[in-house]
Amino acid sequence: MLFLIAQWFHFAGLANLIRYQTFRSGAALMTALVIALMIGPRFITMLRSRQGKGQPIREDGPQSHLAKRGTPTMGGLMILISLVISMVLWMDLSDPFSWACLAVTVGFGAIGFLDDYDKVKKRSHKGVSAKARLVAEFVVAGVAAYIIVSHISTNLYVPFISKRYIPLGPLYYVFAAVVIVGAGNAVNLTDGLDGLATMPVIIAAGTFAIIAYLAGRADYSAYLGIPHVPHAGELAILCGGIMGAGLGFLWFNAPPAAVFMGDTGSLALGGALGTIAVAAHHEIVLGIVGGLFVLEAASVIIQVFWFKRTGRRIFRMAPIHHHFEQKGWAESTVVIRFWIVSIVLALLGLATLKLR
Repeated sequence: MLFLIAQWFHFAGLANLIRYQTFRSGAALMTALVIALMIGPRFITMLRSRQGKGQPIREDGPQSHLAKRGTPTMGGLMILISLVISMVLWMDLSDPFSWACLAVTVGFGAIGFLDDYDKVKKRSHKGVSAKARLVAEFVVAGVAAYIIVSHISTNLYVPFISKRYIPLGPLYYVFAAVVIVGAGNAVNLTDGLDGLATMPVIIAAGTFAIIAYLAGRADYSAYLGIPHVPHAGELAILCGGIMGAGLGFLWFNAPPAAVFMGDTGSLALGGALGTIAVAAHHEIVLGIVGGLFVLEAASVIIQVFWFKRTGRRIFRMAPIHHHFEQKGWAESTVVIRFWIVSIVLALLGLATLKLR
C-alpha cells in the first residue's frame, strides 16, 4: 500500500526510499516484529482463556513434555496477523508472486488452524485426517503454482552447474505443488520443541531474501549464473516479514514457551518457504537451506516404512529431534544444536550462488 502511495507521489523526497526493495524488506521485518510483540501478551491470554487445557500432549512422547500441559496452541495466528499486515503495508500490491505466496501462507494457515482446533476440541493430538489435509494443501498449492508458472519458465535449474536445467514442461505444475506441500509438512514435523522450527525458518527466510533479491536483478543473476526471474526481488519483502513475525513469536515461544505455534503457524511458514523457492526458481536449493526440515521429514518416512516392513524401529522415536531427547539430550541442547545445523546449511545454500 505504501509503495503505491509513494509511486503516486513519483517517489519524491523520503518516499524515494520506498522504491528500494532492500529498504522495504527491512521495514517489513521491523513492522512484523513490532506488531507481534504488541499483540502477543493479550493474544496469548485470549488463547489460554478459550482453550482451557491448551494443546494435548502425547502420552507416548518424551516424559519431559508432560510438564508443558496447559500451554495454549494456535500461536501461529500471531505470526499470520503480523505478517499479513506488514506485507499489505510494504509489498508492491501489483506483484503476482507476493500474492501467490500470501495465498499459500494464509491458506495453509487456515488448514493448520482447523487441525489445531480439532485437536483442542477433541482433546486429542490426532486432529484432522491426513488425507483431508493433503487434499486441501494440494488444492491451495496447485492454485499458487498456476499463478507463479504463468510468469516463469517450467525449467528445473540445477545448483552448482551454470545455465543447466531440466525442462519439465507441464510436469512442473505438479513438481511445484509437491515442493510447496512438502515444505509445509516438513516444517510442521520439525515443530516439536520450543523454538526448534521458528529459528530455522527465520534463517531460511533470511537466506531466501538474498537469493530472491539477486534472482530479481538481471545484472547480479547474469554475473552469478543463476536464473533471472523478473520481479522476484519483491519476495525479499515477504522474507523480511517472515523473519520479523518469527522473531516476535520466538520472544514468547522461548523456553519455557508461553504459547505453541501449532499447525497454524508451521504449515503456513513451511508453505511460504516452498512457494518462495518455486517463484525464485531455487527449488533444489531449498532442500539444502532447509535440510533440517528434510531430515526431520525423512526420519518419519524411514521410521514408518521400516516399522511396517520389519516391526522394528530405526530411531528411538520420530521425528528425529525426539530420538535425541530419548538418548538423553536436554531439550535446549537439541534446539541449539539444530539451529547450528540450520546456519551451516544456509551458508551451503548461499554457496550454490557462486560455486557453478
